[in-house]
Amino acid sequence: MAEQTPIASVLFVTLGCAKNEVDTDRMRALLLKAGFSEAADPEEADVAIVNTCSFLASATEESVEATLELAEGRAEGVRECPIVMCGCVPSRYGDELPEQLPEVAAFVRSEDEDGIVGVVADVLGVQADLAPVDFSGTLRTIDGASSFVKISEGCDRFCAFCAIPYIRGRYHSRPADQICAEVADLMEGGVREVVLIGQDTGIWGSDFEGDQTLAKLLRQVAEVVRPYDGWVRVLYLQPEGMTDELIATIRDVDEVLPYIDIPIQHCSERVLASMGRSGSTEQLRELFARLRREIPGMVLRTTGMCGFPGETDEEADELYDFIQEEEFDYTSVFAYSQEDGTKAARMEDQVDEDVKLERTQRLMDLVEQLGFSATAKHVGERARVIIDGAEEGEDGPELIGHAWFQAPDCDGAVHIAAGEVSVGDIVTVDLVDSFCYELVGEIVEEGEAE
Repeated sequence: MAEQTPIASVLFVTLGCAKNEVDTDRMRALLLKAGFSEAADPEEADVAIVNTCSFLASATEESVEATLELAEGRAEGVRECPIVMCGCVPSRYGDELPEQLPEVAAFVRSEDEDGIVGVVADVLGVQADLAPVDFSGTLRTIDGASSFVKISEGCDRFCAFCAIPYIRGRYHSRPADQICAEVADLMEGGVREVVLIGQDTGIWGSDFEGDQTLAKLLRQVAEVVRPYDGWVRVLYLQPEGMTDELIATIRDVDEVLPYIDIPIQHCSERVLASMGRSGSTEQLRELFARLRREIPGMVLRTTGMCGFPGETDEEADELYDFIQEEEFDYTSVFAYSQEDGTKAARMEDQVDEDVKLERTQRLMDLVEQLGFSATAKHVGERARVIIDGAEEGEDGPELIGHAWFQAPDCDGAVHIAAGEVSVGDIVTVDLVDSFCYELVGEIVEEGEAE
């Protein structure tokens, strides 16, 4: 049978976090299933989909700039390529956008992305298969070794600085059977690590009837990945989500990596309360001490925010000292952004921009030192590494992978001299050197591994 000619080619541009990567992949799968093909660059595309981020004002600006760059390229002679803007920017500013961005042919809010086939068909004026899609299985096109899997959508926290609940809606968990079915399909397709994500993963299942918890979900997912010798990692846990059951699961289930990401934002009790969050320096210190005590070899990632309205010099120092004392393996640092529609944006005691940036840079300098040091401590270890790809290094071809203590796309990588291994393989490596957040490894030959 002759191969069917694609209806049209689609260029995908994704901005923002891993959750957007998952959403783009779902739209890609829907369009490919309906008979479209994927374009590698604008010159080959019949239509472009820009999946946008609007978590911060800077992210919104980046999304708009990327869209306008595509439109400008089209105007300068690139083949006709209408643009469809999807995701967080339409969800946040949808009613205002058609007038402000006439360059865009259609806008699709996050909650409407499953209808992307119909939108693209209308924009291009073509016929496409609009039959309902069975969503009980997976709709993914991942060809790498690691894959993000969303276990929830939205957020109920309404932190004073955050617009996510207004963009993505209220919190709702994804059913465990759907998650496990997707993980099984990904593993069968060659993925060896699944990274469970959501805006607040620790409360997964709290909106279901019965006793459904993240710990129970992790054990179910671990059963799925076990025959493939796979890994399970979970990100975006809030301090309150670290229950006894969850700590025991991370400690006792081999497939669940002892890697915990807890974005604290701050440690000052007054600042946290003003943010609409709970906790204090003492409570956080007790939590991290317990995690280190009960989960041997655990790796910790966190996030700190500088310059929240009303933050004093003393409170900024308190956060700095806390991060320094805790010596997190990885820390992301952000300057507070005054986001439209949030409670914090209306607060009167906004921190001067120069002061905010000075505090941010000071903390970034600290966490860089801590992170480089934490990475260097792995030199001399023997670790399992997932091979993510290959590239040309200074001394010739090299493999790029990440160890169990490195979350994909954010924590650095392990560089290995090219050998007889493939993307997706998990290999045993001796870590022999480090630079910044990167490590150099040598594959342990079969028979040498302990």
